[in-house]
Amino acid sequence: MKKIEFIEKIEGEAKLHFSFQNNKIDFVQIEFFNTRNIENILKNKSPLDALVINPRVCGICNHAHLIATVKALEDTIDDIEISQKAKILREVTLNLEIIQNHFKWFYLTILPLMGLKQDVLKAMKPSQLVAKAIATLAGQYPHNSYAIVGGVVCDPTFIEIVKLRNYINDILKFFEQNMVQADAIEMLNCTNSQKLFAQNGDLPYILSKLVDSDMLTVGKSYDRFIVFGENSYFKRGKSIKTRVSKTIDEKFIREFETPNSLAKSVQYKDSYYEVGPLSRAMLNKTPLIKDMHRRYGDAMISRIVARVCEIPQLLNHTLYLVNHIDLTQPSYIKPCIDIQKHSGMGVGSVEAARGSLVHKVEISSGVIKDYHIITPTQWNLSNGSRDNLAIAQKAMVGLKDAKLAELVFKSFDVCSVCTTH
Repeated sequence: MKKIEFIEKIEGEAKLHFSFQNNKIDFVQIEFFNTRNIENILKNKSPLDALVINPRVCGICNHAHLIATVKALEDTIDDIEISQKAKILREVTLNLEIIQNHFKWFYLTILPLMGLKQDVLKAMKPSQLVAKAIATLAGQYPHNSYAIVGGVVCDPTFIEIVKLRNYINDILKFFEQNMVQADAIEMLNCTNSQKLFAQNGDLPYILSKLVDSDMLTVGKSYDRFIVFGENSYFKRGKSIKTRVSKTIDEKFIREFETPNSLAKSVQYKDSYYEVGPLSRAMLNKTPLIKDMHRRYGDAMISRIVARVCEIPQLLNHTLYLVNHIDLTQPSYIKPCIDIQKHSGMGVGSVEAARGSLVHKVEISSGVIKDYHIITPTQWNLSNGSRDNLAIAQKAMVGLKDAKLAELVFKSFDVCSVCTTH
């Protein structure tokens, strides 16, 4: 028996082509069917044009695409110098974008799939605070281009830093009053994840629904994780179950065409790897998530908890970064060469809301010769074969109905717009 599900309420649209045998899903083909062809649009353009074009790949993770772009361009220059101040400002805005996405995903996507109404007000309150915080540094949001080769164009004042701190504290207060009514840092450092189930708040309520529905082990995949974006908080590397290796290289990433879909599939050394908050938590060895993983493996519940609990992690770390900005440092240091007359190859990797985002660029005499964008959804929602399932396919095969498979599918926080760019 075959069944096609049109998937909405994600960033973009997708189709899931299910094949059933003995009343269970035995294969899923994932179809993405819209593309704007941005990689080809970039060819023969000035490298600096990419700073304006690439943030428009997506309306949710535009900062991630901007920072990945600028890092890729800077990687083509041997002796580029970036001030610590500029690095912190870039990281702060990217962290805030990740935080905003997680709130929207939880209240607008996960709640309805658990039989509850979308809570638009709870999604928008922290999102508005995040937008104001980002605008304090980056101006227009979304689709800004405040990060440039050599640094950033903003030069915040002490008053703007005070505003930024207040916004971050207000978002953290919202989290602790609504999502988990407990001290966020104490909860993250807990080595007994069952204590989370006993708390009050929107996340514990969803967890209780998963318990009541006997879905604690639903959605397991290969237990293989990878993280390419590294900064002052996220650690780069890969993990198979709990065995961590910090040595990875973007040259081993392989993209390939997928039949019946406009999205390319992605492997690392010929294997499929999961990216995203659960992968980041496994590499960071976050106590709460490590205990969730010990109990439930890479099941859907671990992905949900990892994504929600990344919010207070990043809020507290972002507050730490803001408190360590040296306003006397330059925001921009002019590069030693003119990139618009330059030739070279570069890679920029960052952690976006949904996982690792990789940009690769080749410049020839000041013109983009080739550009490749490898998005988080490509990693998680690649199309494998029946003999070699990809991450999300593996998580859905064996389930009894398409609606449950849709919940598992959306636990990866799908973005078809980024995926087909």
